[in-house]
Amino acid sequence: MRIAVIGGGGWGLALARILALNDHQVLIWEFNAQWLKTLQETHANPALLPNITLPHSVQFTGSFEELAAWEAEVIVLATPTQFIRSTLESIPPHLQERIWLSESLQAIVNVAKGIEQNTLLRIDQILMEVLPPAAHHLICALSGPSHAEEVSREIPTTVVVAGHSQERLIMLQQLFSNSWFRVYRTEDLIGVEIGGAVKNVIAIAAGILAGLGFGDNSMGALLTRGIVEISRLGLAQGARTETFLGLSGIGDLITTSISPNSRNRHVGVQIGKGRKLADILSEMKMVAEGVASTRSVYELAQRYKVEMPITQEVYYILFEDKDPHQAIYELMTRELKEEAVGL
Repeated sequence: MRIAVIGGGGWGLALARILALNDHQVLIWEFNAQWLKTLQETHANPALLPNITLPHSVQFTGSFEELAAWEAEVIVLATPTQFIRSTLESIPPHLQERIWLSESLQAIVNVAKGIEQNTLLRIDQILMEVLPPAAHHLICALSGPSHAEEVSREIPTTVVVAGHSQERLIMLQQLFSNSWFRVYRTEDLIGVEIGGAVKNVIAIAAGILAGLGFGDNSMGALLTRGIVEISRLGLAQGARTETFLGLSGIGDLITTSISPNSRNRHVGVQIGKGRKLADILSEMKMVAEGVASTRSVYELAQRYKVEMPITQEVYYILFEDKDPHQAIYELMTRELKEEAVGL
């Protein structure tokens, strides 16, 4: 199949490599001119994926004209959440129909994780606003515990693809899956989007605990109560409970919270060590989606009147300079209650 990947960051490159090795034709569109030049010359970006070279069948472009001419059968959106709207809206009007309403196009797969600032929209909701209505049924999401660094090294990984058509989901499972990358499917698109976005907030909290030198007891408590918060917000938006017990919920939360490869955990670790958020972000080469998502998820919790105390304290630490020790003290000394298995 002919695949277009919009976004040549680490995750976009890792997925493009999978697709090329699965014998599909792949075109990567990349906005960053320096990254694009490096990719065209070397088929690699060592700053993002060290020691990884993409198959020479993969093509690269910075042109929307070339993207439209590619006539992709599947488009993979690998653009950070806060840039998805602006990227797609920058496509010239005369090319929008050629790209999104092409007879060849069978699926539009978002692989980013986050909530848009200000609008508080999930990515599937952003796409519903930006894309032509006739393309809305093509919207899907791929998510789960899947660091690009490990996927590019062919370390066994499982993810889940979500959408509203079993036929389309089965096609995408077959498209991506191989002996080291296994794809499950679900029709709970809302749950998969929420799980991927909110776990980044909890991962920052996990990093803060690590930066403070706390132990396994604290981490176990955080992850358990964290998945409760994720589930509460998801259920308020119409998601299914079981989704949060799967790969895009607890699976992704565990991986992102404990892995040294996690950008969101890294932010939290540095915060726990006493550093300022602006200084941490200025040194990072890739986006930590959880920082922007913390603000958005905090506001979503207020909108839906959902109790999310961990998210609230992460928000106060990041954006109101609250002392992490004080935040933890207040979490631990809240009114005592039942464990409420039903959330």
